[in-house]
Amino acid sequence: MSDFTADAIGDLTGRRAVITGANSGLGLQTAVGLARKGAHVVLACRNEQRGREAEQKVRSLTGSERVGMRVLDLADLASVRAFAAGTDGPVDLLVNNAGVMATPKSTTADGFELQFGTNHLGHFALTGLLLQNLHASVSPRVVTLSSLAHKRGRIDFGDLQSEHGYRRWGAYGQSKIANLYFMVELDRRARAAGWDLASVAAHPGLANTNLTAGMRNPAVLDLLAGAFRFMSQSDAAGALPTLYAATAPEVKGGDYYGPSGPGETRGAPRLVAPVPRVLDPDIAVRLWNRSVELTGVDYGALRPAG
Repeated sequence: MSDFTADAIGDLTGRRAVITGANSGLGLQTAVGLARKGAHVVLACRNEQRGREAEQKVRSLTGSERVGMRVLDLADLASVRAFAAGTDGPVDLLVNNAGVMATPKSTTADGFELQFGTNHLGHFALTGLLLQNLHASVSPRVVTLSSLAHKRGRIDFGDLQSEHGYRRWGAYGQSKIANLYFMVELDRRARAAGWDLASVAAHPGLANTNLTAGMRNPAVLDLLAGAFRFMSQSDAAGALPTLYAATAPEVKGGDYYGPSGPGETRGAPRLVAPVPRVLDPDIAVRLWNRSVELTGVDYGALRPAG
């Protein structure tokens, strides 16, 4: 993997990829990488104007005409349902990339804490509602984006929506470790159902994208900005773990990829390990069941037989 670049991706002609949050940053770079190799890429974007601009940019950079944009707001389950209902045919690759980070306290259209609702519940619902499209693929793959912040994250079942005290970084960490519990449990359920779906995850290390705007505190802006520029890598480099997880033939369900450099902050992609508690099946199942209750999406097709 040490020599992996976007140019190393094989021919993707005939495969359709849906990428959430593809109008900028990691999502846009992922779209460019896949489109250049022949994939039919669907940019799922919250803002239609920005999405249209991204669509034209991907077409311009890749020369591909198999690029489209559709509106998807992960912070609104009605939008998620509408997107899924309007998706016909196989989805070979779903990249759950979109996210918000360290936002002021806010809620989604359905009343969920914004970060948990967008980063985890929105993608949980979207994946479940696209199950039939994924089933129609010969070798479907779901890539869910997490973060180094998952290492400090914990699922607070007593206050999932941060109603009894909001800490923006605590809420972000919870949403990012939830992404990994989801990835692992989706993989386990797919295996139990005898379905050849690869559920994997990736993280970008420290990537210089517009998502990092949530980190900025005016009082220390200059110091943080300088330190971040020194430690971080470009959005194109940050997208490489996602592209590897999405396309490499040797990737297996349950794998997690991130940068190979110090502290997983930058560098070529490699197989990395989440914090051990991510592998606790009791927490994963409990979070899965609670997510079903909150979203109304039950993944019935993945219930283990017996």
